[in-house]
Amino acid sequence: MSDSMTVKPAGLHNAKVMNRFALTQRLVAQLKHDEAVIGGIGNTNFDLWGAGQRPQNFYMLGSMGLTIPIALGVAIAQPDRHVVALEGDGSLLMELGCLATVAVQAPKNLTIVVWDNGVYQITGSQPTASQKTADLVAIARGSGLANSNWAADEDEFDRMFGKAIQGGGPTLIAARIDNQPGVGKTDRDPVQIRVNFMRGIGARK
Repeated sequence: MSDSMTVKPAGLHNAKVMNRFALTQRLVAQLKHDEAVIGGIGNTNFDLWGAGQRPQNFYMLGSMGLTIPIALGVAIAQPDRHVVALEGDGSLLMELGCLATVAVQAPKNLTIVVWDNGVYQITGSQPTASQKTADLVAIARGSGLANSNWAADEDEFDRMFGKAIQGGGPTLIAARIDNQPGVGKTDRDPVQIRVNFMRGIGARK
């Protein structure tokens, strides 16, 4: 096999390895218009919780791979509200078909943020495919999400996210993150989480 045909590990790009909680704090600080945020399972929503509870936050419990589909549903149902999906590499790899669905639906008010540390961290740090060969940004672009990019560092993440939540999406931002544990611990009452979120986005009184 020639060098041009050799599959290269996804990690061979210039994205800096950053801290998920620090990036989550930066992200939350830019939310000014009651944007809905869907936090994926495990450390993703632990960090979202730790960055400050908002009534417009939805914290996933156990439903691996469904963060982006839920965010897409909210974005379609409430086109005047920007929706942010926070997802880990392992969960996204479980439900890659959702990227093609997002591309077909093309909601302008949806931003997807992918935290990629190359492991299933919450279950014991088993390696994911993104540690070896899978480039999640390339997969997203191949699914039809042309506005998909790696954040090279914290400042670029801020710029990319700030632009994304202004509309014109869908947008996917991927960030290489470290293996630090999540900060905080989400309440484990799924019914209350659902009710609080529905009230937060005005879907329930």
